[in-house]
Amino acid sequence: MAATTEQPVRAPRPVVTAPADRVRRTARRRRLGACGVLMTPFFILLVTVFLIPVGTAAHLSFFSDDQPGLGFGPERTVFVGLRSYTAVLTDPTFLGGLGTVALYCLIYIPLMVAGALALALLLDSGVVRLRAWAQLGLFLPHAVPGIIAALIWLYLYTPGISPVIDLFARADITLDFLGVHTVLPSIVNIALWSNLGYNMVVFYAALQAVPREVIEAAVVDGAGPVRTALRVKTPLVRSSIVMVAMFTLIWALQLFTEPVLLSQSSPMINSRFSPSMYIYDAAFTRNNYSLAAAASVVLLLFTVALSYGVTRLTSRRAAAEETR
Repeated sequence: MAATTEQPVRAPRPVVTAPADRVRRTARRRRLGACGVLMTPFFILLVTVFLIPVGTAAHLSFFSDDQPGLGFGPERTVFVGLRSYTAVLTDPTFLGGLGTVALYCLIYIPLMVAGALALALLLDSGVVRLRAWAQLGLFLPHAVPGIIAALIWLYLYTPGISPVIDLFARADITLDFLGVHTVLPSIVNIALWSNLGYNMVVFYAALQAVPREVIEAAVVDGAGPVRTALRVKTPLVRSSIVMVAMFTLIWALQLFTEPVLLSQSSPMINSRFSPSMYIYDAAFTRNNYSLAAAASVVLLLFTVALSYGVTRLTSRRAAAEETR
């Protein structure tokens, strides 16, 4: 009988585990690294297309090109301090442009938000047939470039070539879309035609995220379609309404393309009709880059202040309603 040798039983090696805090630190570094990689393109674009131009404009606003010696000496750049800002803020044409844009916002923003929300609620209610085709038809004007859209409406607004004006003239109705009292509503009409469908899509997407059981509960409680839309759906998409209103405000303050093209056919629109047109005129017509830069900075601060005010106002209202 062969002798057997028993192998000694070895104890299992202890599993070496890293401390919990080290694991958490490693996971946190990985998350921060991933966030850094994902946010790098955003910060590159932010610095390239926003911070550098703003810094350049602020720098130019404090300097001006002067010619000493009764204008016969060599041109040189000198520090002028706040002189350009004083000239902008005391210029009645710039202040008039701000007033024009403010009136434009008062007309355009409520019509845009209410119209886009109404269309989105109508599509979400299921009343409209061929919903996909209706969305496409409403969104198509936004796909038309702004210059082309303004040219189309300029053709429809111009007497002598407009089929709309000729049609009303046959009924002894005189229309002047570019008159002193109608030119601003005409510009609002172009902006609504171009952007209403886009904002409608934003609201419609937000409405799709509303829980269906909430709507069903409202219907069971006896709420009709109009009441359900106004009292149930609309409050649940308030954040989207605020976002659309803010973006519309920022876009409206930069009014430029439509009045520039309509100015070719209307004497009611001058070269300083809006702040953006004032900046363009100062830089490329009068060659006063210091004045243009100062006006740009003032318009930027005005836009930031209004956007901040809208955000604060809506935040306070939302907080007040939550505490009720």
